[in-house]
Amino acid sequence: MGATPLESSMTAPVSFRAAARYWLQLGFTSFGGPAGQVATIYSELVERRRWLSERRYLHALNYCMLLPGPEATQLATYIGWLMHGTWGGLVAGALFVLPGVAVLIGLSTIYVLWGQLPLLAAVFWALKPAVVAIVLQAAWRVGSRTLHTPALRLIALAAFLGLSLLKLPYPLIVATAALSGALLGHWRPALITKPGGSGHGGQGGGGAAVQAAEAAPAAAPSSAPAPALHDDHTPTPAHGRFSRRSLAVTLLVSGLALGLPLALLSWADGWDGVLATMARFFTKVALLSFGGAYAVLPYVAQGAVENYGWLSAAQMVDGLALGETTPGPLILVVAFVGFLGGWQGSVLGLEPGSWWAAAAAALTVVWFTFLPSFSFILAGAPLVEASRNDLRLGAPLTAITAAVVGVIATLALLFTGPVLWPQAGAGLDWGALAILLLSALALLRWRWRVMPLIGAAAAVGAARWLLGLGLALLG
Repeated sequence: MGATPLESSMTAPVSFRAAARYWLQLGFTSFGGPAGQVATIYSELVERRRWLSERRYLHALNYCMLLPGPEATQLATYIGWLMHGTWGGLVAGALFVLPGVAVLIGLSTIYVLWGQLPLLAAVFWALKPAVVAIVLQAAWRVGSRTLHTPALRLIALAAFLGLSLLKLPYPLIVATAALSGALLGHWRPALITKPGGSGHGGQGGGGAAVQAAEAAPAAAPSSAPAPALHDDHTPTPAHGRFSRRSLAVTLLVSGLALGLPLALLSWADGWDGVLATMARFFTKVALLSFGGAYAVLPYVAQGAVENYGWLSAAQMVDGLALGETTPGPLILVVAFVGFLGGWQGSVLGLEPGSWWAAAAAALTVVWFTFLPSFSFILAGAPLVEASRNDLRLGAPLTAITAAVVGVIATLALLFTGPVLWPQAGAGLDWGALAILLLSALALLRWRWRVMPLIGAAAAVGAARWLLGLGLALLG
C-alpha cells in the first residue's frame, strides 16, 4: 500500500528557505526559558512537522545538555545542521538568537534613556522582587531533583559558601566539583548515585537540563507516528559523516572567528579597553556556562559588577528582568550587561552615553558568548551522529550539577540585598518583600509560569504609580 498524502507531505524534503522561515518564527516566539523552548521544538519538529523522530531529537538533546552554553540554541543549531549542513546550522542558531538580541538592545535603549521615568521606575520596583523569586524557584527545583544524597548536598553547600563568603572564582568552583565527583565516582559511587537508581544518572546540566527532561515526552503514543524525514533508522546524510578534514576546517574557522575579532578590537580600543576585555571575559563565560544561565550569572555578576564596574548590582537585576521578558535564551541578558558597560564607559574613544558604543559592546558580548556554542555543535555533531547511542552523564557532571544549586542560591543572595534594601542605611522595603513572598508562592505552590508572573508584577508596579499619581493630584 502506498504512503498516504499526509505521510508523503510529512516526509518530503524541507527546503532551506522553509527551514529558515521556521527558525525565524521560533526566534520571535521562543519565550518561556529553556524548558518552554525545548518543548516547543519537540512539539513542532517531532510531533507536527515530522522533521526528525523522537529518538533522533532526544539523542541531539542529550548531547546539547552535556555542553556549556544555552541548550535550546545548540539544539536548534544541531537540527539545522542535520537537515542542511553547516549553513543550515549557522542559520538556525543565528535566527533563534538574533530576534532576542534586537529586542533586548531596544529595551536596553529605553532603559538607559527613560528608565528613571516614574512609571518605568515603579514597574522595575515590582519586577525586581519577582525576579529574585524566579531565581529562588530555579534553585529549589534543581535542588529537589538533583541533591539525592548527603554528599551532593554537601557539594552544593560548599559551592554556596565558596562563592558567597570566600569569593572563590566560579571556574575554581566548577573544577573542584568535577574533581570531587570523579573521585567519589571512582571510590564511593553510592555517595552520588540516586537511591534506587543505577549508575551516575544525575540530572546533569543544571536547571535547563531538568526542565528539558520535564518537557520531553513521557511515553510514545499508542498509534505509530508517520515516518519522519530523519527517522530512527534513516542513514546519516553525507554532510553529517565524520571527516578529519571537516573537523580541522571547523576548528580552524572557529579559531579565526574568535581570534581575528579579538585582535581587531584590541587594535581599535586597546588590549585593556572595554571591548577587548569584554571579549575575553565573555569567552570564558561561554566555556564555563554549564547548568544554564542561572548557574553562570553569579560569575557574570562577579566580573561585570565587582571586578570591572560595567554596571551595578541593581542594574544587573533590572537586566535579568528584561531578559525574562524577551524571546531567546536567558543568557542573552549578557547583551544588557554589554550595553550598560558600553553606555557608561569610554569605548573606541567615544564619550559615555554613546548609543553606538553601547550597541558595539552589546554585539561584542553576544558574539563571544555564542560563538563557542556554534563551534561545539559543528565540530562535535558528526561524532554524535556516528555514535547514535544515548550519552550518559558521568560522576563529574553529577557533582557539577550539585554545585550549580549552591551557585544559583548565591545569585539569589546577591540580588536580594539591593532589592529589599535599595538605599544604604534605609530600612527594609516591605512592599518589595511582599511581592517577593507572593511571587515565590505563585511559582512554587500555585504553579504559575514565568511570563504571567512578570506581567502581574509589572501591573502591580504600574498600579502603584497610578495610585501615587492620584494621591498627588488629590493632595
